[in-house]
Amino acid sequence: MLMAQTTAGSDRVEGIDERSRWRAVLARDGGQDGRFVFAVRSTGIYCRPSCPARRPRREHVVFFEVPEAAELAGYRSCRRCRPREAARSDPRADVVGRACRLLAGESASWRLPALARASGVSPRRLLRAFKHTLGVTPRQYAEARRLAAFKGRLKKGDSVTGALYEVGYGSSSRLYEDVQGRLGMTPAAYRRGGRGLRIAYTVAGSPLGRLLVAATERGVAAVSLGDSDALLESSLRAEYPAAEVVRDDVGMKRWVGAVLAELAGGGPREDLPLDVQATAFQHRVWQELRAIPRGQTRSYSEIARRLGRPRAARAVARACASNRVALVVPCHRVVEAGGGLGGYRWGVERKRALLAREGGEAVSAVKKQTRRR
Repeated sequence: MLMAQTTAGSDRVEGIDERSRWRAVLARDGGQDGRFVFAVRSTGIYCRPSCPARRPRREHVVFFEVPEAAELAGYRSCRRCRPREAARSDPRADVVGRACRLLAGESASWRLPALARASGVSPRRLLRAFKHTLGVTPRQYAEARRLAAFKGRLKKGDSVTGALYEVGYGSSSRLYEDVQGRLGMTPAAYRRGGRGLRIAYTVAGSPLGRLLVAATERGVAAVSLGDSDALLESSLRAEYPAAEVVRDDVGMKRWVGAVLAELAGGGPREDLPLDVQATAFQHRVWQELRAIPRGQTRSYSEIARRLGRPRAARAVARACASNRVALVVPCHRVVEAGGGLGGYRWGVERKRALLAREGGEAVSAVKKQTRRR
């Protein structure tokens, strides 16, 4: 996966040379204000290029085309340089900015035609501008912002009921429908910082080494591959530091059996419930991955084109790198356009073995069909 080691988990828009952007940040180049913003993972804050604050280390920096994209990824605006106030250089970014302000200031849901009229463009142009700039539709952006506002109120101590109505959810059932698979836990558990959440796991042998499968009461939360039980277990605990993480070999037998069946070629498990946190863009990428037939591959750029974001191949790669449920979401079936394997969260050799295994199965199936004829 391209640049997975330094950019996993972010959804920034690609297409402009990042080295040039970094040079602009180091030079505090005010001429680049409005062209992009940079965010710092260690602080959770994003700034304009000319921000006078001390420069972070390069490995902590991620770039976004517009402030709204940075906020969609969970970063906060710098109070010192006020990046939202910088004049935008891209007309599409202006359109998206106007629409995002409307979505943020209205508790009721906007329908696309009305939002487009209020933004001064056609619905088609607005939709294309959102997909190009943010990688999501206006509706997906609004849902992500509402969920972020809900999480923020829970962190401040609001009750679940009070928070859900305050941010615009019409009912508790609508809330749970909207956050399914995004919080990675129930709203009440999230309010407690994950305390009270029980994650059961087991570790078993597989043709690819040790296999860890973990689940909450809502579904599978993690599927990891490795060489050491201890490392797999410590990684799981680090990911959910406030939760109760317990080993349950008996209770998890059904889940690990389903994952092993997937590995053995038992067919896609669309009925396998998942409980993983993800952004709207990551969800879209993972849906595309689950649609790739066994024995076939797609390039990062192909996936990007299918999502309507032909320049977002690296963002697709990062969405693959952030996948925490190996095999169930088959990110190993995405390769480089030039034929290279790319990277793999659980090791390139495992990716090579998986593709060889599935490719051999596909060849065998074709031969069997041919003999029957």
